Amino acid sequence: MKNPNDGFLRGRVRSLKFAFKGLWILMTTEDSIKAQLFFALIATILGFVFNISEMEWAVQCLAIGLVLVAEAANSAIEEVADFIHPEFHVKIGLIKDIAAGAPTFAALISLIIAGIIYVPKISLLL
Repeated sequence: MKNPNDGFLRGRVRSLKFAFKGLWILMTTEDSIKAQLFFALIATILGFVFNISEMEWAVQCLAIGLVLVAEAANSAIEEVADFIHPEFHVKIGLIKDIAAGAPTFAALISLIIAGIIYVPKISLLL
């Protein structure tokens, strides 16, 4: 909640505090985020092993970020849906299923990107 006594700079610092709190909550409580962070670590290690280019690093980082943002948004939507209607409801289930589609799209795109980056490099080893 916005504090009317905060100036511009103090308000931005408070916003960052809330943002990092949310980041911490996601990383410590959401299994989907933990799993995606694990895959991000694997992709990062592979990037060093295969000595990918700066452009490949940039695309890989964007793909990782895309997946993490989609997972975070999905988690937030699920939390709101559960808060609004804690017991099972068909419409809430539909909303949650649709929200789960976002990280699925992001993960599929990231797999395509990983294939574009790593399949040619692995082919050279074989």
